[in-house]
Amino acid sequence: MVRAGGGVMQRAGLAMAVLVAGGVSAAIDDPIKVPSGQPVTFQEMIWDEPGQGLTYRFRFVAPEIGQAGRGFEDVMGDMEYLCNTYAVPRLAATGPVPNQIVISLSNAPSEFGVADPDITMFFEAYTLQDGTCIWEMF
Repeated sequence: MVRAGGGVMQRAGLAMAVLVAGGVSAAIDDPIKVPSGQPVTFQEMIWDEPGQGLTYRFRFVAPEIGQAGRGFEDVMGDMEYLCNTYAVPRLAATGPVPNQIVISLSNAPSEFGVADPDITMFFEAYTLQDGTCIWEMF
């Protein structure tokens, strides 16, 4: 599901609209190639305004994270890559430019905002400057 403020839109409907508008013909469950070579698929995009301004959250499933060779430091490059090559091209089709883009990887699909001790999740925040994702230290 994709949530926008108080409204909810079906993931597939928005994802297809974003993919079509962004000129991408891949299905939403197709693997996305990332620098580490791990399998990654798009789960959902959520946007809101949590006090810091408009934030877009692009959530991905990467089943190998948390395993040997797929720790946080090993996938930081994947998150920046996903921000620049997956999230940024879809912003023009999505709406206004956000103050922040958050990229998250989890080892299994999860519900946004619901803690699950069995799911490993990594995330990073970026600002957008001249069409490029700039990493923000939390």
